[in-house]
Amino acid sequence: MDKAIVVRPTFEPGRRIIAVSDIHGNLPFFLALMEKIQLTPEDILVLVGDLLEKGRDSLPLLRHLMDLSQTHTVYPICGNCDGLVLRFFETDELDERFFRSYLPRHPESTLRQLARERGFDQTEDLPALRQNLRAAFPEEWAWLRRMPTIVETEHLVFVHGGIPSLEGMENLDRWKCMKNDDFLGQGRSFHKWVIVGHWPVTLYNPHIPSSAPIFSWDRKIISIDGACVLKVDGQLNALLLPTESSETFTWTAWDGLPTARALDPQAESADPVNIRWGRSALKLLEKGEERSLCRHLETGRELYILNDYLRQGPAGLWCEDSTDYHLPVAPGDLLTVVKKTKAGFLCKKSGVTGWYYGRLSDIMV
Repeated sequence: MDKAIVVRPTFEPGRRIIAVSDIHGNLPFFLALMEKIQLTPEDILVLVGDLLEKGRDSLPLLRHLMDLSQTHTVYPICGNCDGLVLRFFETDELDERFFRSYLPRHPESTLRQLARERGFDQTEDLPALRQNLRAAFPEEWAWLRRMPTIVETEHLVFVHGGIPSLEGMENLDRWKCMKNDDFLGQGRSFHKWVIVGHWPVTLYNPHIPSSAPIFSWDRKIISIDGACVLKVDGQLNALLLPTESSETFTWTAWDGLPTARALDPQAESADPVNIRWGRSALKLLEKGEERSLCRHLETGRELYILNDYLRQGPAGLWCEDSTDYHLPVAPGDLLTVVKKTKAGFLCKKSGVTGWYYGRLSDIMV
């Protein structure tokens, strides 16, 4: 068992702390978010894991973060996706169980981006690929090796997936700290604030799809994974603390979507449903031009699903995250527009996704 790597830096009073998780290789979102929060060298930036994989720009993002670490105070924490990239450099133990099938199916992988840069992108001879990557990219390898599992300060703990307790963290299984599914559902509480990513926050709510950070005030847990890259309406969240000892948390996000002003009021709908990953099996009831009437098999609810979101898998019909929620809207509210249909708009307001059936101003970029 590889044990967790814990670092305990001192965050000087008065320095703003910014936590961002699950960038997943989305360099444009990261750059836009840093511009939005006006990152400075006086800030402390904690990257709470899964910097890499799934997105198209993992290698450019890695290089940008390596450069940023030279001019700013940056604490990059290892997430399970980052850990997989590192493990390929370190050992062949996952070649047959994982990388043999993963790498051919994922040309966007950090490993294959590295290999393409030097002209040896191949997946048939993994030992040769590993040897070539080690020789060609020692600085990237070393940067990944230095990523801790946990960053603990006087009042804060940052870890990608989660931890069972604050006691004996050096003896925890490193991988289980990185990949800890449904952490908020485990009923744990802490005397320090534990800030995690990994599990997209929208998975926690069966009724309303929200990418906004979840603050569990009584248990001192903050979950900030906004499903950047993973969801069409996902966003990259930044948790902001004015200083290490503060409990005045704020947040902002970037989702890259166009915005518009609402012109008409709309009341919030009662008893909505949030169809989430892994719980999204459907039965098609009536095919439509843009949306189709479906029955959600888990809840029995009937609702319209965007045709673009419908998927046919080996087990039957399913969909990308979908909802029948009507956003509460007042005239003048700023909405980001996910999808425009003849029936209405799938929009976001303060990180929450739902339908708006009123009029919108001209859409602004």
